[in-house]
Amino acid sequence: MAERYRIQIRKNDQVKVIAGKSLNRVGRVLTVLRDKNRVVVEGVSLMKRHTRANPSKNIKGGIVERETPIHVSNVMIVCGSCGQTTRIGHSMLSDGKKIRVCRKCRGSLDK
Repeated sequence: MAERYRIQIRKNDQVKVIAGKSLNRVGRVLTVLRDKNRVVVEGVSLMKRHTRANPSKNIKGGIVERETPIHVSNVMIVCGSCGQTTRIGHSMLSDGKKIRVCRKCRGSLDK
């Protein structure tokens, strides 16, 4: 079983793939699978899936491309202010709230 560790990437974060077959692709995080240390990124690591038509559920048949989960160590967050890939730091606001910050420009990564 894989060792679980704290994932600092969240849903809707902009990330860049730094390893694997989808190298250098940038996309938005759709889901975070914390128990498996994986994330699903929009337009990255696509797989073709053959589906059968089901008119009662309004599903069309054919070949559908879907995103597959990739390991969280293979992605790096993209800072919204400086536009560079960066590691995630933490900072406390004056009201005591903890936020994620860019290690390069110290800009906030949280909306």
